[in-house]
Formats: sequence, C-alpha cells, structure tokens
Amino acid sequence: MKHVKAFAIKFAATFVILYLILAGIDGITFGDVFLMSLVLGALAYSGDLFLLPRTTNTIAAMADFGLAFVVIYFMSDGLSDGGPYLTRTILASLGLMVFELFIHRYLARNVFPDNGEKERQSPASLQYQTESSEEIHPEFPEKMTDEFHLQNRDKE
Repeated sequence: MKHVKAFAIKFAATFVILYLILAGIDGITFGDVFLMSLVLGALAYSGDLFLLPRTTNTIAAMADFGLAFVVIYFMSDGLSDGGPYLTRTILASLGLMVFELFIHRYLARNVFPDNGEKERQSPASLQYQTESSEEIHPEFPEKMTDEFHLQNRDKE
C-alpha cells in the first residue's frame, strides 16, 4: 500500500507540473499530458526503487532530470503538431527535478525505512579509544646486547 500511495503522489505532482508548463503547446491535450505523466511516473518510480537505496538524493534527482528530459522531449515531439519544444522541456525537467528532491525524502522515510536517512553522530560526540602496551617486544630481554642480537638475528 505504501508503494501505491508514493506512486500516486509522484503521478499527481508530475501531472500538475507538466500540465502547467506544457499546456500552452499547440496540439498537446489534457490526455497527452496525462499519458506523459503516466509513462514518466512509472519509469521514474521504478528507477527510484532501484537507484535511491544505492545512491544519494542528489544523484537520484539528477538521474530523474535526465529521464524526464528524454521522455518529455520525445513524447512532446510525437504528440504535438510542431517540432520538439526544447525550452519547455528543460523547464519541465527542472521543475520535476526540484519536486523529486522532496519525494525522495518521502520515499527514504516511508517506503525504505531500513535505508532511509540515518541518525548520524556529530564528530564531537564520538568516543575514540586507543590501546597501548608497556612491552613493545616481549620476546626480547630488557637490556639488549650485541651478543643477543648476533644469536637471534634470524628471528628479527
């Protein structure tokens, strides 16, 4: 159920962002934006399930930017009457990337509780311990002599 809720949030936000930015393009209808949002949401969510537990939020958001750019660019080219609209594609991809930074936090806390943002201790609160010994070379006597070294030079 948590995946359905997360996908629904992702799809709704993707649809709103794409509709606000792409609504002015000739030939792109409500249904076309819905289809783009569905395709992009499914691809991005499956990518997040794979990529987000293994990388950071920033890297996953940059990957979502690239995916959004490619999907929006080619789908707007195929669905509209004119050619591809580069400026609106970049704006839509940037808008989705900013949204993805927030949805990744949601996913890390609610969908991936084991791999989410973990509590980290500040360096000042870490307690380091060292171990030392009085005898550095316990097999040797306290007073080293040349005679002892000549007898035991193969052991050193």
